[in-house]
Amino acid sequence: MINRDALAYRPNVGIVLFNDKGEIFMGRRADLAEGIWQFPQGGIDEGESPETAVWREMKEEIGTNKAVMLGKRDGWLLYDLPDHLIGKALGGQYRGQKQQWFLFRFTGQDSDIKLDTFDEVEFTTWRWVPPQDILSGQYNLGFKKEVYERLLPDVLALYQASSNI
Repeated sequence: MINRDALAYRPNVGIVLFNDKGEIFMGRRADLAEGIWQFPQGGIDEGESPETAVWREMKEEIGTNKAVMLGKRDGWLLYDLPDHLIGKALGGQYRGQKQQWFLFRFTGQDSDIKLDTFDEVEFTTWRWVPPQDILSGQYNLGFKKEVYERLLPDVLALYQASSNI
């Protein structure tokens, strides 16, 4: 049995991508049978800054990085993997992830979003979701629901502030 406490948190970036209607990009994961929905996110490579990683991850996960960065949530959000994923998910090396979250406004067209651009497909489908629907129970957020509950008030405040500029 793997000792959770002996494992580190994997550095990660998250992307909250708004369209011009104030809706947020959500994708249904390709690798989880339960039909989990989430925002794009991904690991920070060795020697890579979070700012560089977030642009790379956006391109890798949704096939485009036609966006303008509006801001970054202060600090890191940590989450632990559920017990059944310890030693399996994230290469079996981590207890969970520590995430820096970035806020973007999408500047492209929906047709620019291509989920199958890279060999490793993250999402099977995607949609623009009104912020109030994300935590409403319409979308299965799995074990990341608590992260989204902490994240959404902060990014919605950042979005509102950036819209008033």
